[in-house]
Amino acid sequence: MASFLLRSFARNIKSNEITGCLLKSNVIATMSSHDNITRQGSTATPQKRIKVANPVVELDGDEMTRIIWAWIKEMLVMPYVDVDCKYYDLGLENRDATDDQVTIESAHAIQRYNVGIKCATITPDEQRVEEFKLKKMWLSPNGTIRNILGGTVFREPIICKTIPLLVPGWKQPIVIGRHAFGDQYRCQDMVIKHPGRVTLKYAPADGSPPKEVEVFNFTHSGGVTLAMYNTDESITGFAHACFQYALKKNYPLYLSTKNTILKRYDGRFKDIFEEIYQRQYKAEFDRNKIWYEHRLIDDMVAQALKSTGGFVWACKNYDGDVQSDIVAQGYGSLGLMSSVLVCPDGKTIESEAAHGTVTRHYREHQKGKSTSTNPIASIFAWTRGLEHRGKLDGNEELQRWCHLLEEACIDTVDSKKMTKDLVACIHGLKNVKEGMYLHTKDFINEIKITLNKKLNYVN
Repeated sequence: MASFLLRSFARNIKSNEITGCLLKSNVIATMSSHDNITRQGSTATPQKRIKVANPVVELDGDEMTRIIWAWIKEMLVMPYVDVDCKYYDLGLENRDATDDQVTIESAHAIQRYNVGIKCATITPDEQRVEEFKLKKMWLSPNGTIRNILGGTVFREPIICKTIPLLVPGWKQPIVIGRHAFGDQYRCQDMVIKHPGRVTLKYAPADGSPPKEVEVFNFTHSGGVTLAMYNTDESITGFAHACFQYALKKNYPLYLSTKNTILKRYDGRFKDIFEEIYQRQYKAEFDRNKIWYEHRLIDDMVAQALKSTGGFVWACKNYDGDVQSDIVAQGYGSLGLMSSVLVCPDGKTIESEAAHGTVTRHYREHQKGKSTSTNPIASIFAWTRGLEHRGKLDGNEELQRWCHLLEEACIDTVDSKKMTKDLVACIHGLKNVKEGMYLHTKDFINEIKITLNKKLNYVN
């Protein structure tokens, strides 16, 4: 019901207002009493909320994560934090209604306010186009936002002692630094249906003679072709972000590429990283007894599996997309992963849940059934975004609250109160029975109880 009302509210706004989508943060209040959160057993919430001086940009999403997003905001955020959320509805229906302008405008809002907090969203494929009767197959909102903001996505596992590791040797976090610009995510691809030549042409802006190379000559049947790019400016920003993050964590840094095959393309990443490291970071790395190395991607994957963790792994865009999910699962669950986009200015970030919209659970929710969906990554999207807001504003009380909420999530799991996916990590899915896990609302309520104890709010 909450999701339906939010979507209906957005659809009823005139088109010139929808694209702005600066809905007030109290839009959640439009929920009916049917969706009010039961608070049995929860401790009292504070009378005085933490005042936040500057706004954050809230980007709503799709399906089950959209439902959970509203519950998190109502139960765990707004009772404690007085913050102005500049609200943008990135639900697929609203992206379609606004011709995806809402996504573009949300990215510009993040640039303005320096903090974005994003719910998981659908990236439509052919099936989704048919399901939602979309005007077209819209691009990934994450890709659109990252291409506007630039920067690097840092994904770090949320480690709970109770959750067994699929890779037992990983005793410390492996932080994936994913270059969030260009490559396959900003390419032009084409299906070739008839014989013909595909060429790559560069036309210099100064009018000097163009350069052209043949990619392939299709002589019999067709096929596919693709052209992609990156920029020195973006690669340089990626390098600085990774070196600075490694220093912040006091972890060694590894860059992985396939420069033996892509000698010029991947070689450019390798050369820029090495030049910046030698010129600006090597001395500080040496003082901290950490290091930087370039490795081939295949070698790096093997080394990562054999390692004990405790390093930052700088990946190109596609590699980071793939490896971050592998690493997350290796630590136990895709639902236990934080994700923060750090922009080149070092001031602007966007935090998000590092998983999908949990469609299967949403189908159950639509039938009126209760689900056990893990909200921790979505909670960490809020805490990492608000923590950064606190750093920018010099608000130590807000930063402390964010740390305590993260601790409350981990402590609740370690007290053996958790959702079905985490119980399955311990006992195996086929051995999980009703009563061994909490449904989503009940789990969020347990986190709230733990948080209030940490904050010393008692009945």
